[in-house]
Amino acid sequence: MKGLVVAGTKSGCGKTTVSLGFMAALNKRGLKVAPFKVGPDFIDPGHHTHITGTVSRNLDGWMLSKAYNLECFRRYTESADIAIVEGVMGLFDGYDGRSEAGSTAQMAKWLNLPVVLMVDAKSMARSAAAVVSGFERFDKDLVFAGVIFNNLGSSRHLHYLQEALTDNVQMSCLGGILYDDKISIPERHLGLVTQQDHLLTDKNINTLASIIEENIDLDKLVNNLHHVTLPEEEKHRSFHAEERKVRIGVARDNAFCFYYQDNLDLFEQNGAELIFFSPISDKHLPQELDGLYFGGGYPELNADRLANNAALRKEIKKNCTKGMPIYGECGGFMYLCEELWDQKGIRYPMSGCFPFTTKMSTRLKTLGYREITLTKDTIIGESGQRIRGHEFHYSELTKLSTDVVTAYQISDRVGMKKPPDGYLVNRTLGSYNHLHFGSQQEAAKYFVESCLTYQGEREKRV
Repeated sequence: MKGLVVAGTKSGCGKTTVSLGFMAALNKRGLKVAPFKVGPDFIDPGHHTHITGTVSRNLDGWMLSKAYNLECFRRYTESADIAIVEGVMGLFDGYDGRSEAGSTAQMAKWLNLPVVLMVDAKSMARSAAAVVSGFERFDKDLVFAGVIFNNLGSSRHLHYLQEALTDNVQMSCLGGILYDDKISIPERHLGLVTQQDHLLTDKNINTLASIIEENIDLDKLVNNLHHVTLPEEEKHRSFHAEERKVRIGVARDNAFCFYYQDNLDLFEQNGAELIFFSPISDKHLPQELDGLYFGGGYPELNADRLANNAALRKEIKKNCTKGMPIYGECGGFMYLCEELWDQKGIRYPMSGCFPFTTKMSTRLKTLGYREITLTKDTIIGESGQRIRGHEFHYSELTKLSTDVVTAYQISDRVGMKKPPDGYLVNRTLGSYNHLHFGSQQEAAKYFVESCLTYQGEREKRV
């Protein structure tokens, strides 16, 4: 199996477009592509999965241990011909300015993969060679497979850049892509538009593949890649799912689409059967559920349809009152609150499990890694347990009730304490934090066990 990392000199230089193009082109050639994304991103992996037909996995040097990342990469490349890993931010950008921690460069070295460097060459000439040279020399332990220039003005522009590289850098130029706004994926708050709302058609995918085949020396790139060799496993763990013992309803539609696949897999591995449903269109919850999971997404863009589905909202509130384990993150947490105000100031009723109001803003309210320590026993763990995750949202709580218990003590990636969070009503737990259960695998097991406890209570009532 071969592999590579697509990295950039900065955010917005074309990593996603080229990564998707590589996946599309290699897939059309008949190769089985294993897609990955560095960092706590939900949107790019959705596009990866749609193109390759293989679930894209998140790799992260802060949320997850090195051993977990290597195990994840090893497990999901077992039957692949080539792995494509899309980086995050700039190649060397991570938690701070002193170390490589959390960076794409760190992950490339952990996985022993070469890097294809993306450079936005718009309004650049010979200076682009200086940029490439600096990246090439910054970390001698990093291996480069070549450089690709994006946003070119003409074929002559590419020739000029290739001349500038001569005798100044070691890595070869794999090609360049002309500026074309028609091949970009539209953006909105929280990043690119999701694959649920901007489905890449077969025509789109063929266009991405053609751009790579026509402008990049793909044969040279693939032929020069070495076969991937990872460090020996320290231990081997079985990932066979336990016998199904609980049914967990998972909200999945255009409003709720931000899930780490590993979280869902860990539920299944601990004995959960996942039943997907839509809070937008389903009038009733699936039958005989033992728990509910609401991931993040865009409830504010679908607020009218969520509000109009009053029957389902009432069922969710009723289950909360009965003590069903319900877990909501970010957008899912907003839906579990009493009401949502959109950016136009329009009020929409939500499910009402929490007596809170959330209000959308035009400005980003918070962004960053988080480590939560449970201060009380909850449906995802006992007091004292630590779990890592990420927070990224444009909304805020404008109405709080002092009667609601908080269950999280939160710190960011550098250890700075944040206000308590993680709100608990009965067995309903909600927060703005997206937690990755790979950082604390007991959390998924604990949630399943909480659902099993509720199942016994539910059966006694029947």
